[in-house]
Amino acid sequence: MKPRITVVTIGVNDLERALRFYRDGLGLRTEGIIGKEFEHGSVAFFDLHGGSKLAIWPRGSISHDSGLPLSDPSPTEFTLGHNVSSKAEVDAVMEQAKNAGAVIVKPAQETFWGGYAGYFQDPDQHLWEVVWNPQWEIRD
Repeated sequence: MKPRITVVTIGVNDLERALRFYRDGLGLRTEGIIGKEFEHGSVAFFDLHGGSKLAIWPRGSISHDSGLPLSDPSPTEFTLGHNVSSKAEVDAVMEQAKNAGAVIVKPAQETFWGGYAGYFQDPDQHLWEVVWNPQWEIRD
């Protein structure tokens, strides 16, 4: 296996609500919901830097497709990291997420390792970390 991830799919309870959050609130580019003509096929893809995609797909559809039973979400299973190029950008993204309807779990602050980061949850409780790492150069 090569060390690459091309699509990160997150389960959502309300596809339309999640679409509005990511497209309208956070400004991620998408063609909108596709696959409506298929049972369990409705999904939306968002373009990410570097060619990868973020997908939102109803939890019930993931359960159906994988064969696993639908279970309660757990916000601490994983985080989605959004690295930015400055502390000011961390603050700006956190404010944008809050205005889009996110819950600020941990306001942005200095980290123990010398960075600056905060956490928010999207409408489906997925945990996002917005972080500036002084050791990483972020190119847009």
